[in-house]
Amino acid sequence: MDYEAIIVGAGPAGIFAALTFADLGIGPVLLVEQGKDLDKRSHEAVEDRLCGWGGAGAYSDGKLTLSTHVGGVLGEYLDERSLFQLLETADGMYAAHGAPDRIFGERTPRFDSLAERARLADLELVPSRIRHIGTENCRNVLERFRSSLAGRVETRTGCRVKGLLAEGGRIQGVLLSDGSVVNARFVIAAPGRSGARWMKEQAASLGLKTRATSVDIGVRVELPAVVLREITDITYESKLIHYSKTFDERVRTFCMNPYGEVVTEENGGITTVNGHSYADKRSENTNFAILVSSAFTEPFDDPIAYGRYIAHLANLLGGGPIVQRLGDLLAGRRSNPARIARGLTRPTLQSATPGDLSFVFPYRHLLSIMEMLEALEKLAPGVNSRHTLLYGVEVKFYSNRIEVSPQMETRVKNLFAVGDGAGISRGLLQASASGMLAARAIAERMK
Repeated sequence: MDYEAIIVGAGPAGIFAALTFADLGIGPVLLVEQGKDLDKRSHEAVEDRLCGWGGAGAYSDGKLTLSTHVGGVLGEYLDERSLFQLLETADGMYAAHGAPDRIFGERTPRFDSLAERARLADLELVPSRIRHIGTENCRNVLERFRSSLAGRVETRTGCRVKGLLAEGGRIQGVLLSDGSVVNARFVIAAPGRSGARWMKEQAASLGLKTRATSVDIGVRVELPAVVLREITDITYESKLIHYSKTFDERVRTFCMNPYGEVVTEENGGITTVNGHSYADKRSENTNFAILVSSAFTEPFDDPIAYGRYIAHLANLLGGGPIVQRLGDLLAGRRSNPARIARGLTRPTLQSATPGDLSFVFPYRHLLSIMEMLEALEKLAPGVNSRHTLLYGVEVKFYSNRIEVSPQMETRVKNLFAVGDGAGISRGLLQASASGMLAARAIAERMK
């Protein structure tokens, strides 16, 4: 059977492309996912955490960032008003399928006052409105998306696309891992984070232009929730940017989780750290990442390999993630279980190994992180406490960026590339919006 469109990947970008096709009456459409169906996925299985119906977002804490400045690069393809409207539409679809009503981070006099205080501390507070779904609610929202697509879009899970087929500069369909060929007029490649390497291989085979993107490397910080309570009450997730004094590196906070938990994340055999927060369940702590963005000089062009190397070093030294008290790091000594137990911050990730992060990070990264903590101390006293816990390593790998048009079309006619796997997005909402953008462009072409 031939299809009007095939969507490769059932993460947020692929799901929203499918929903858009279904709502516009476009068909037949095939959605192909190499991982398991949603009801077959398990958080306990390493292979299911990033791959499967719902993508990596299935086990995230579901932050939908209503900002044109963070979460991806769609702002380079759309004017600000058009992008904001697209993000609002995508956000509305999440809300219609069960995401909580409350929006955090609205501009208020309290927010403006916090932004002014941040400036005095050499920090920039980036305005961003956030809808927080909550880790325990993400699966429910995805189940409603799945039900909405039933009978309108054909879905195949456990079905791997081996390659994209093109002829004469035009997409023809896909080759499946069982050797069968499925033809389609249009293909949307939305492989997600777990499919980044596959996307890079396909781009090379099709002669698509790509460019390496940055890699963000840092730590997950955990401290008593009271330290950041004023900030999290106003913004929920504060996005703060600092430029380190010594190296002028861009350092930022990321993925703040009030009353949340530090968790592990598996990525190609490497264990890194991340954070979650629930809508209804609370711990005593807040956690967030401090990430350092580094620009590399030529001829080096593989920042993902560099990030993996740093994460692998932490795993080598700690048998997995390492946790260290800030006071121990500053004193030049490793943390041990007794020192962790004496601290005022109780770790939520019990499996992390007490150790010494100075053996893991390059000097410039470590110094930039410490300078960021000093700046944050001016805004929120208690952040730079000796009892603050640092977990390492947290790494954000960003896929090689595929060259696409403002409609997300590649140089191969009728082949579109969207989402995290194409290097277009770095979060749920822009990934979802990129899928909508491609599907709308295809629908217009069909008229």
